[in-house]
Amino acid sequence: MAELQPMSPNDCLFVAGDVGELTSDIQRTLALLRECFARVIWMSANHELWTIEQESISLRAVWGYEALVEMCRRLDMLTPEDPYPGWTGAGGPVRITQLFLLYAYTFLAPGTTTRAESLEKVHEAGIVCMDEFFLHPDPYPTWQDWCAARIEATERRLSQVTGPGEVMTHQDFVQWCGTVRTTDWHTRFDVRASVYGHLHIPRSTVYDGVPFGYAREWRHFGLRSNLARQILARYGERAA
Repeated sequence: MAELQPMSPNDCLFVAGDVGELTSDIQRTLALLRECFARVIWMSANHELWTIEQESISLRAVWGYEALVEMCRRLDMLTPEDPYPGWTGAGGPVRITQLFLLYAYTFLAPGTTTRAESLEKVHEAGIVCMDEFFLHPDPYPTWQDWCAARIEATERRLSQVTGPGEVMTHQDFVQWCGTVRTTDWHTRFDVRASVYGHLHIPRSTVYDGVPFGYAREWRHFGLRSNLARQILARYGERAA
């Protein structure tokens, strides 16, 4: 953690999820990050929402997410439920839109047409996503319902503000990586740059002139001295 330092006193840090699986670990890590950066913006991924036996505060699904949002607010951090902040520094002005959208099984394993077929195929291949055991949609009846609610609410918010799945190494894993309903969001909402973490696609790409960047995992790619990555460069310059 000591290696992760701001480049300037006014730097804003994006935490793109998968901080931990236990509330105590998440809170300790986020508190340390908040001490280092002028502003920290947190977005949940799947691991923060797992319900596991080791967790002392066991809140499933929506209630667990809401508890994490309140934790971040107590730490003076922004979440997907807070107003989208503006950025007027290098590469701006832009509106930072921190999103929490989930996935809806609209991406399927190659050669399948339904979620049931897709899951059966990947299980036969020995591929299992632990979300199927530790992640729950309560109080929504299905993941598709919770995802649809998040999509609709976020679209309403983005409409007031003036996906790269094909490149995955393991194509069978795409069903746990989002929803096709956001395919055109980078053009509909005048996006300057998009940062993702949960997709596990270790590369940077450009779609319709918009750069998509991966929040690299140090456990997979080595603990570097420059853990923080610059997102917005000079206006018109491709972001990292």
